[in-house]
Amino acid sequence: MWASMETPNTLPDWLAYCEQLHPKSIDMGLERVRAVAQRMQIRFACPVITVAGTNGKGSTCAMLETILMQAGYRTGVFTSPHLVHFEERLRLSGDPVSATELIAAFARVESARGQNEAEISLTYFEFTTLAILDTMARAGLDAVILEVGLGGRLDAVNIIDADCAVITSIDLDHMELLGPDRESIGREKAGIMRTGRPVVVSDPMPPQSVLDHALEIGADLWRVGQDFNVSGDKQQWGWAGRGRRYSGLAYPALRGANQLVNAAGVLAALAALRERLPVTAQAVRNGFAFVELPGRFQIIPGQPTLVLDVAHNPHSVAALAANLDAMGYFPTTHAVFGAMADKDLEPMLARVNPLIDRWYFTDLPTPRAASAGALQTQWQAQNTRKNVVSHTFADPMAALQAAIAAADPADRIVVFGSFYTVGGVLQQGVPRLHAKHLSP
Repeated sequence: MWASMETPNTLPDWLAYCEQLHPKSIDMGLERVRAVAQRMQIRFACPVITVAGTNGKGSTCAMLETILMQAGYRTGVFTSPHLVHFEERLRLSGDPVSATELIAAFARVESARGQNEAEISLTYFEFTTLAILDTMARAGLDAVILEVGLGGRLDAVNIIDADCAVITSIDLDHMELLGPDRESIGREKAGIMRTGRPVVVSDPMPPQSVLDHALEIGADLWRVGQDFNVSGDKQQWGWAGRGRRYSGLAYPALRGANQLVNAAGVLAALAALRERLPVTAQAVRNGFAFVELPGRFQIIPGQPTLVLDVAHNPHSVAALAANLDAMGYFPTTHAVFGAMADKDLEPMLARVNPLIDRWYFTDLPTPRAASAGALQTQWQAQNTRKNVVSHTFADPMAALQAAIAAADPADRIVVFGSFYTVGGVLQQGVPRLHAKHLSP
């Protein structure tokens, strides 16, 4: 144990230390984390936007960040989990935070949680969230964007009162913690709302529990289809809502039909905050044009084509399948797939199976993951297609290498199922594929 050892002094040491501080990896409740935050006097003088939802949170945060940066603001974005490096979880003006800044913040959290009274135990997520919030609070930012890790009401970021809350699409995920249906899950997400402050609901069919909670606490509800609307054709789109209108917008650089829903919510949030964070129409156009987010239907040109997507629940896998369908014809589609054991795997596999010709199931480096063998067994139980082959691998990179070896230049390889799956093939940077038969 660390108790007898010196204080950690590198980022990997601090992260390892955080992992063994608390008996549970998830411990719902804000009392402990709020008490430490009060000791640290963490507060923000600038507007805070908090984003919750099942899918679309990361994309929404990235679009808000890019538009605000184009408008000249200094932004801080906290998002999780990371793909390769922990520092990805905090972007300051678009760049990952330095390990040095985080190490100093971890030391401040450690000092605060042990102050005077009895020591306060924190989970890994709570400890790291406090370190990131503290770093942001000291960075002289103009706008802070916080992505909820899990749920909303009891998530550690909810110790900060949002000036504007955004709730993206709501679907079934983490049901063992958030409840068995969309109404229960919606109620948890709605916990990020604050009385008298705007809440943007970009889900076109939100659970009634979300709307009821907004009414109950007197939040300023912005609902898609009522308070703001989207229209468009194949070339461009427009947005209209409470006293603001944009027309002739190019589609967001993030690919996939689902991104328009996220973009609409982004414009509503910016409209709601326009007194404090005014943005020009040009900043909006540039923000949508330049936004980037690794692992969200990310298409990497090459031979074969590589598609990376962190889709890890039935709703996001359905969006991935629709986006793959829209890509056009590929002779063979290879899929590298690794996923958590607690996911609703059957509908995920069933939705995408008609599009996949070769499966490469992979183990992942976390105890929560389903083994490659278990994934293969589950797929075999519901596969009715002939001539579809599958193999198992010890890690995502080995699975990708096997797919590259088997693929023709005109094929495509899709890597999906978890942040760990996509992160596993990005360890040495973005792979550029050149099929073996094209080598000189």
